[in-house]
Amino acid sequence: MKFFRKNLFTLLFILVFGLLLFPPTGVPIKAFVHKLLMFSPGVLEEEERVMLSDYDWTLSGVYGGSKNFSDSRNKVSIVNLWATWCPPCVAELPAMQRLYNSYSDRVDFYFVSAEDPGTVQRFLQKKNYELPAYIEVERPPAEMQVTTIPTTFLIDKNGRILIQKTGAAKWDSEKVRTLLDSLLQ
Repeated sequence: MKFFRKNLFTLLFILVFGLLLFPPTGVPIKAFVHKLLMFSPGVLEEEERVMLSDYDWTLSGVYGGSKNFSDSRNKVSIVNLWATWCPPCVAELPAMQRLYNSYSDRVDFYFVSAEDPGTVQRFLQKKNYELPAYIEVERPPAEMQVTTIPTTFLIDKNGRILIQKTGAAKWDSEKVRTLLDSLLQ
């Protein structure tokens, strides 16, 4: 008993560390921590905003079919680059689902992964997400080529990137909703 009391902290540390390393428990625990730290994404300063040079980007739907990003020319769009194994990606998806539920009829949403379509399908079904998910068939436009996920872009009707957020964010915040409402007028 004396040994147990003396080494309790060490044993707890090993247990928590082990749970974080074990993928079935590690991703949800890390996602929970990211949720606690999420804030609304910031809008880029005017001089930081870039215009998309090209909309030609073919995507494959996870449930079949294909879509070209050019369908979103002259529309407000949100493009989220993500993966099922990525804790910050998983953390922000509930907020994304709520935003999608509110704006899907007025904003074009793209949830783009480089994973196997079956993996993405199973993940979305397990979590009861109804998001328009795609698999990257080719590289995105140059202005959206990044190496870190999640990265999310909010693009206005003129093709300007107003938000480029890397990392988890609270996408259903009042700040984002107010911005979307103003862009849709």
